[in-house]
Amino acid sequence: MATVRSLGLLAAAAAATSLVISAAPAQAATSYVALGDSYSSGTGTRSYINDGTACKRSTHAYPSLIAAAKGLTLNFRACSGAKIPDVTNTQLSALSASTTHVSISIGGNDAGFADVLTECAMPGWASNCNGAIDGAQNYINNVLSGQLSTLYTSIRSKAPNAKVVVVGYPRVFMGEDCNAFTWFSPSEQTRLNQTADLLNSKTSAAAGAKGFTFANPTSRFLGHAVCDSPEWINGLSSPIDESYHPNVAGQSGGYAPTVSPPLTGSAFKLTAATAKKARASAERLAAQQRTYAVQDASITPKEFRAPDLSTPEVKAAAARAGVDLSSRASIDAADRVWSARQAR
Repeated sequence: MATVRSLGLLAAAAAATSLVISAAPAQAATSYVALGDSYSSGTGTRSYINDGTACKRSTHAYPSLIAAAKGLTLNFRACSGAKIPDVTNTQLSALSASTTHVSISIGGNDAGFADVLTECAMPGWASNCNGAIDGAQNYINNVLSGQLSTLYTSIRSKAPNAKVVVVGYPRVFMGEDCNAFTWFSPSEQTRLNQTADLLNSKTSAAAGAKGFTFANPTSRFLGHAVCDSPEWINGLSSPIDESYHPNVAGQSGGYAPTVSPPLTGSAFKLTAATAKKARASAERLAAQQRTYAVQDASITPKEFRAPDLSTPEVKAAAARAGVDLSSRASIDAADRVWSARQAR
């Protein structure tokens, strides 16, 4: 009897061990944490989960689409407005040794890109666009790499077994400004696109130094910038915080196919089933992210601000430039003169 009982206990133990062994990989293989800023959260898609935060997380964003397509369980920590310290202080706690996939876009807010766009959207005679761009490029060239290195070290420490993909930014402009109430000159658009390229270059180098993969969306967005047809990046929008962010098509046609191969090892193609599955995850994601709401409340949104020609500063600039602010023709004529000077 003792022998039979012992054999029974051994069999039960073996079965339990088998269950544990088989269950562990299945759990680990589905753990995807999406970190970063508004370009990862899905700001610009106009549809967001109800998680009690201002993070603007969308099931149209590439983390949700990739998770749905590849059967990954997503912890969606990316948040609109996030800077490098915000990722460190509010998002990295989601990582663990069981995390197997991590994506992150970060750096644009640290470089002050929303403020730069706000400055450059003003008529040339009323702004210091080149000065704003110079400031952003100075940060990218002299500060960004060190901050990213520290952040990436923390990510690897907290998620030692994860595949980490660092995601870049597209060029926003195509050389023409079709929006009625912004004044981006061709030369300003060129410099802004060059700044995006510079940000990608420095981010890619920092990622490679840590053994991370860099996913560059630039080529996929060519022909789909602001004012292109079809446009994958919103121009001046209402509400204003949708402006200059990828829209639904930009996330599904630009970002998801860029990020999926290095992150999951397979290509992404949007299907009706994938879109439906992503939408169906909204309640789970919202409930999950509500548990982080207090941490997320510390993140300050970074939003483009539409040109305001009624301020004392603009009125003074108009007087110096001989501009009649009651006349759109006068405003635009002076801006064309300014743009021509820039082009020279």
